[in-house]
Amino acid sequence: QVQLVESGGGLVQPGGSLRLSCVVSRNIFSIWRMGWYRQAPGKQRESVAFITSSGITNYPDSVKGRFTISRDNAKNTLYLQMTSLKPEDTAVYYCNARLPTSTDATLRSGYWGQGTQVTVSS
Repeated sequence: QVQLVESGGGLVQPGGSLRLSCVVSRNIFSIWRMGWYRQAPGKQRESVAFITSSGITNYPDSVKGRFTISRDNAKNTLYLQMTSLKPEDTAVYYCNARLPTSTDATLRSGYWGQGTQVTVSS
């Protein structure tokens, strides 16, 4: 089992910045793929960033150049730095830890945090 606890959400004006944090219950960064997802009302959950065990990062075009995922191994903490925020970034943001090549379906889909609300509005 892996527990994930997100924090850092809030209300921010368009063009502003926020940094989300996800504290992980144990040191798994060297093995597990870590990611951030978001879900807006009435929409499906979507990936906004992930970082592989080897440190390779990936972003969809919608956030590329504005969002940065990073991790602090010593603190077992995953971060999402968000800049130039837009109203369409408003959503609940979730942290995820998964093993995409595992034979175990639970580990392939991974573990989720409880989410943190980000609202971008003037």
